[in-house]
Amino acid sequence: MAGGGFSTSGNGGTHFEAKITPIVIISCIMAATGGLMFGYDVGVSGGVTSMDPFLKKFFPTVYKRTKEPGLDSNYCKYDNQGLQLFTSSLYLAGLTATFFASYTTRKLGRRLTMLIAGCFFIIGVVLNAAAQDLAMLIIGRILLGCGVGFANQAVPLFLSEIAPTRIRGGLNILFQLNVTIGILFANLVNYGTAKISGGWGWRLSLGLAGFPAVLLTLGALLVVETPNSLIERGYLEEGKEVLRKIRGTDNIEPEFLELVEASRVAKQVKHPFRNLLQRKNRPQLIISVALQIFQQFTGINAIMFYAPVLFSTLGFGNSAALYSAVITGAVNVLSTVVSVYSVDKLGRRVLLLEAGVQMLLSQIIIAIILGIKVTDHSDNLSHGWGIFVVVMICTYVSAFAWSWGPLGWLIPSETFPLETRSAGQSVTVCVNLLFTFVMAQAFLSMLCHLKYGIFLFFSGWIFVMSLFVFFLLPETKNVPIEEMTERVWKQHWLWKRFMVDEDDVDIIKKNGHANGYDPTSRL
Repeated sequence: MAGGGFSTSGNGGTHFEAKITPIVIISCIMAATGGLMFGYDVGVSGGVTSMDPFLKKFFPTVYKRTKEPGLDSNYCKYDNQGLQLFTSSLYLAGLTATFFASYTTRKLGRRLTMLIAGCFFIIGVVLNAAAQDLAMLIIGRILLGCGVGFANQAVPLFLSEIAPTRIRGGLNILFQLNVTIGILFANLVNYGTAKISGGWGWRLSLGLAGFPAVLLTLGALLVVETPNSLIERGYLEEGKEVLRKIRGTDNIEPEFLELVEASRVAKQVKHPFRNLLQRKNRPQLIISVALQIFQQFTGINAIMFYAPVLFSTLGFGNSAALYSAVITGAVNVLSTVVSVYSVDKLGRRVLLLEAGVQMLLSQIIIAIILGIKVTDHSDNLSHGWGIFVVVMICTYVSAFAWSWGPLGWLIPSETFPLETRSAGQSVTVCVNLLFTFVMAQAFLSMLCHLKYGIFLFFSGWIFVMSLFVFFLLPETKNVPIEEMTERVWKQHWLWKRFMVDEDDVDIIKKNGHANGYDPTSRL
């Protein structure tokens, strides 16, 4: 360790010297504003869909249901496919955009991809704030979704590649921290704009998304490109100079040579998406896909999308519902800060397993309370029981915020080798947005049909995903990003069986069958 920095031991005794330089911190903060935009879009939709002027203009049927007691079940007031499409269209567009973002991330760099995301965000915000009909509103959300697809593709990669190994987890979680800040910001804005007379408060809520959109665009103009991306695209000297700047030392040769070698291997791969399916890449692919599916089936996005609607369903008034959403948003932010400080100390597995127990218990308790107290046409939630439900939801949100929220993005971004990293991140984002879309489009209908049982549905999934983490997820804490194969996958009791190329398997099979047995049965 020299000059206030730190050394990271690599495989085979290699040391990567690095200081935590201002340029790294500033670049990561600016890049992570993509999370701010994403979070604001998640949080703002639930708030505006609970505002009467918004519902009256775009969804009059839903507005009528909310104003006529006994017209429909408490759990079914907001069950409307068009209303759900307003929320979910963003994620369907993001799902499509991420495939284009994979190309720009690989060929044009992480920085330019973030700039494209910022431009999509700004145009989408303008259309949403000025919307005159449902079509204009949905088109704006679709453009915002394109921004989400590009930002979620580029930002986690940027953060993982620019950060020194020892603090990679903490800096990467800046993305998720900004997501939670964006949600809280949206909830606060909704709480304030709902009180504006004249019925235009929802326009201000949607329009203020321009603030994080502009921040992301300016950030993309100011940050440096990652050395990994520069070297991957053949700009070796520029990559070396950037590496020297971000590490704050002249002793960058070992890390530079490793990046060059990783780039050389990556260039031999002509079809990265096809390469993802190779045997040696299956563990990373399986874990990344599973983490995205599990992250959505915790139920968190359904709750964060529709927090005000959910609280209104449970008998809270509109103001109280928005206020409760602000509380859960604040808990979300503070708990993500816990993850920033603990992820590189405690490790990924500890946080995920502890949170699994906490989320499971809180969801079961919520289901029991609602099952007893809230029926189709009456709710018996007293002030005390209402507060207790909010406390339990906050307990659940806090556990997610220091585990599945940030780690669902961190782990995939740090496990793929360079030759499949962009394609792997694209698949990660695509699966995440696909299941985010599914949950956003289905949650209000599920709430209508399952009622309080929806929390039991999510708790069952939390039990399954905790078993997955316990048995199948290796620890990636403090492992250099280009050494995951040797130090993580080849050491795992199950995944090490996949760390053999198809050509090697064919040779082993040929030799084994010649001797009368099949040695691949142990692979």
